[in-house]
Amino acid sequence: MSNDPPHASGGADAEATVQGDAGGAATGTPVRLLLVDDEPGLRTAVKAYLEDEGFTVTTANDGEEGWAAAQAQMPDVVITDVMMPRCDGYGLLKRLRADERLGGTPVIFLTAKGMTADRIAGFQAGADDYIPKPFDPDELVARVHNVVRRQERLLAEAARFADADIGAMARQITEIRSMLGGGAPGAGKPVPDVKLDFTPREASVLQLVAEGMMNKEIARRLETSIRNVEKYVSRLFIKTGTASRTELVRFALEHGLVE
Repeated sequence: MSNDPPHASGGADAEATVQGDAGGAATGTPVRLLLVDDEPGLRTAVKAYLEDEGFTVTTANDGEEGWAAAQAQMPDVVITDVMMPRCDGYGLLKRLRADERLGGTPVIFLTAKGMTADRIAGFQAGADDYIPKPFDPDELVARVHNVVRRQERLLAEAARFADADIGAMARQITEIRSMLGGGAPGAGKPVPDVKLDFTPREASVLQLVAEGMMNKEIARRLETSIRNVEKYVSRLFIKTGTASRTELVRFALEHGLVE
């Protein structure tokens, strides 16, 4: 960090800059960052600077808190210190990479250990970028933008190839409907036998997933981005306790959550 501490802008001002500065290229929505560091002063200064640049920032004191926050917030990027009590940056990274919903989340290491061997170890562990302390906050902002753009390119590329899986997914859904005696879509929605707190958009995404649509098609139908659809699907996984689209569709059909 530079010697002059960054200042935080008001919430409204930060929100106003989001679309031009820190919004996703495809969505114009705020990029959500999770900042994990056990140094209170650094946490406060970096959070204020990032918010001043238009990002939405959640903070955590160490890897344990960071892991809980990541599961709850589903951040777009995790920025984490390496040396922390309870759970260090490597432990947090390992948990993120092992989780189906968070495994692809870009992770930037911030650390006082700046030797080449340390950077190599960070990259080998699966970190997307590595910034030694002290660092220039403008460099951090630039690197966050870089990993966000890279992630969006990867998601767009994955969506192009996902179309090939639509037929297989549709066949699986047809088989599940047959086994459950659910009939075809539009045959009438059964009365749900569980109560889940879905938002209207989550309910719409769930219905379209159950109709065999992949993320690209759902994004087009709902006039949103593929990244937003991916987030809605991830939230549906959390709320239903499922881990794949097939499991999600089965759960929804079994409990009368979709037509």
